[in-house]
Amino acid sequence: QVQIVESGGGWVQAGGSLRLSCTASRNIFPINTMGWYRQAPGKQRELVAGITTDGRTNYPDSVKGRFTISRDNAKNAVYLQMNSLRFEDTAVYYCNARGYIAGLEAWGQGTLVTVSS
Repeated sequence: QVQIVESGGGWVQAGGSLRLSCTASRNIFPINTMGWYRQAPGKQRELVAGITTDGRTNYPDSVKGRFTISRDNAKNAVYLQMNSLRFEDTAVYYCNARGYIAGLEAWGQGTLVTVSS
């Protein structure tokens, strides 16, 4: 069974930092892109950061300059370093892995990040 497991969420004061980690199981499909998404209460899930196999990254303006995504292909792992956290960053953060075939993807169970103002 394909599994994606996240860790590293928690509570932090505004201005603080957290690092999220995500690992996909060995039997997962060949991974193309990995990314982090988040969903705040009452809002749609949104992309936070994405990274390709060769290390190209993309971020929305809301986190650019504060968040950094990195990846270890050998470990099927992806990380998200979050600095200068804001109250509005509070959300459940989900790890996502996508294969080379359209529609092939897997999600983690989510990890809660709470930023107090």
